[in-house]
Amino acid sequence: MSTPGTGRRGKTALDVSTGRVGRVMGHVGPRYQLRPLNGGREWEADPESLKAAYQSDALSAAVVTANTSQRIRERM
Repeated sequence: MSTPGTGRRGKTALDVSTGRVGRVMGHVGPRYQLRPLNGGREWEADPESLKAAYQSDALSAAVVTANTSQRIRERM
């Protein structure tokens, strides 16, 4: 399923196995390391589960992050 060029460092990719969008930071062996667009802990993904992220994918990820942050602030 990997889209050509998706695994290049700095590209934004959708990990279809988890539904998460991240920036490709690099790879070790066959697995790629991705970091959430707003920073955070990296995760690993198989190249077969990566595809190029559309702008709407990145926007959806940003909305989820904003909503989660708001819920945390409301609990404080």
